[in-house]
Amino acid sequence: MKVQPFNFKSARGLAQSKTLARCFESQEHPTGFGVRRPSAAVSCALGVILGIVLFAGCARFHPQPISPEQTAATFDTRSLANPDLQAFLETNHVTGPWPRRSWDLDVLTLAAFYYQPALAEARAQWALVQATRVTAGQRPNPTVGFTPTYDTTTPPPWIFGVTWDIPIETAGKRGKRIAQADHFSEAARWNFIAAAWQTRSHVRTAWLNLHAARENESLLARQESAQSNVVRLLEGQLAVGAMSDFEVTQARVALNTTRLARQDATGQYGQARVQLANALGLPLHALDDAPFSFAGLDQFPQDLTAPEIRRQAVLNRADVRGALAEYAASQSALQLEIAKQYPDLHLNPGYELDQTDNKWSLGVTLELPVLSHNQGPVAEAKAKRAEAAAHFLMVQAQAIGEIDSALAGYRAALSQTKTAAALQDDLQKQLDSVRDQVQAGEIDSAALANAEVEFCAGAKSRLDSLIKAQQALGQLEDSVQSPLTLPPATLDAVEHNLSQGAK
Repeated sequence: MKVQPFNFKSARGLAQSKTLARCFESQEHPTGFGVRRPSAAVSCALGVILGIVLFAGCARFHPQPISPEQTAATFDTRSLANPDLQAFLETNHVTGPWPRRSWDLDVLTLAAFYYQPALAEARAQWALVQATRVTAGQRPNPTVGFTPTYDTTTPPPWIFGVTWDIPIETAGKRGKRIAQADHFSEAARWNFIAAAWQTRSHVRTAWLNLHAARENESLLARQESAQSNVVRLLEGQLAVGAMSDFEVTQARVALNTTRLARQDATGQYGQARVQLANALGLPLHALDDAPFSFAGLDQFPQDLTAPEIRRQAVLNRADVRGALAEYAASQSALQLEIAKQYPDLHLNPGYELDQTDNKWSLGVTLELPVLSHNQGPVAEAKAKRAEAAAHFLMVQAQAIGEIDSALAGYRAALSQTKTAAALQDDLQKQLDSVRDQVQAGEIDSAALANAEVEFCAGAKSRLDSLIKAQQALGQLEDSVQSPLTLPPATLDAVEHNLSQGAK
């Protein structure tokens, strides 16, 4: 078809102006210059491409409802015989028959790393901070504007216009945002490691309380049996008039006091089991028939008191490193606010179909920093950097104080364990001597019963001193966070090898 010149005075020109008003609905576009318009199929294809560009990268919402009944039922199925737990232990070089024949502190710590919900929450918080890096790295999107105009004076009446706004960030703002997000992610990582150390501390405390309650109950039961023999022998002497009623009553009071203490120890043992289950992230019944090992409780490492370990703790504790990362993030935040003093550039190309004329334009927009130079945000960023620096110094000073206090307590507790061990050795010798004298007929059975009561009291004192020393050791471990007690490989496994939720 031959293209005709555009003539407003002709009937054909009027028809063509109506065609323009209908956004080129016909198959050709006579313009007076012989320019054809795109076909309907081409226009449709362009529209599809534009839709794909706009919406292909959009995320979709996928609901993940939480059912309290289902989560409670899932939690109730957790156990120490889980094959997935076995696989996690094997990644940490813990092998052997399954189910395990003994669970010591180190293996229980790994089980807590697998199950503990608090650690899963800390991991999710770290992932949340890591996601902010995606936001920080986003580039500003261009915008497009359509400005159709209706002109009543000159046909065709419609004037079609489109304008673009293409932002260009200056002064490296995007890189500084990414650096700030990276520092915050590093701080969150150290917070996660601190949560791992806290989980270890909770497991250690509960495990130690379980041992103390069980041993205390056993010693009190033995002491109760010995005191029962004392009361029985004294009642026999009272019956023949060889003993006063007051002395028998005193023995009965001591027996009932010991019996109450044993019953209290039985309750403490049950509470210790609950505490350990909570520390592990397991239901209480998961500990039924679990064989716990408390070997090596009388061994105390000396390496934790070395000056090098203390120096490394002051520099590399999780809270210290986390505070240092937060200070680095405040540095990046200040750099970003300073960079914002330099305005971004906006390119504004445009196109307009004015009746039959094609008009192109190229605009540039630049903010004029004449009323504000971003002084307020810069001042706030400087103040936050000073606050972060003060916080770091406070955290480090607090760490030094905790290390010195824990070290002093640990040394004092070690001295007490030595004294208590010597006392028990003497009581054991005394008990053996009394038994020999009873067998030789030199003294009666009442003296042996009293010696057994005294020995049980001394054994309880030694147990108390041992538990206090282990508690002091736990505080020292928490303060120095040394790889001697929790290897970096274990933390790495917790950090990278765990799934998002225990099964």
